[in-house]
Amino acid sequence: MQELLAKSDVNSQELQTLLDAREKGEIDFTLIDVREQYEYDDGHVKGVDLLKPTSSFQSWAQEIFNEYQDKTIIFTCRTGSRSGQVQNVFKSNGHDKVINHYGGIVTYSGETER
Repeated sequence: MQELLAKSDVNSQELQTLLDAREKGEIDFTLIDVREQYEYDDGHVKGVDLLKPTSSFQSWAQEIFNEYQDKTIIFTCRTGSRSGQVQNVFKSNGHDKVINHYGGIVTYSGETER
């Protein structure tokens, strides 16, 4: 499981594996959805911890960066593009425990909720 948390990107199947392991208390990470509220309301990955829309990135980025500096964060979005951009900003500023869920919710076949 730890090997998945050491990756830069995880696909939807790997994300589901990580969520299952987290639910069992085997690993710890924070899953942040960076889509907009209306997208999130249409359906999101069950297990998302925070919604932080990219449209308001400037207002939350520094706080999340500081608060989760020593913790693993997985960013997710619709296709993996926005979450990848957020991941790149965090990485370029020195956060080395950020993972992109590439493929996003459009490729996710695990449990979702509204």
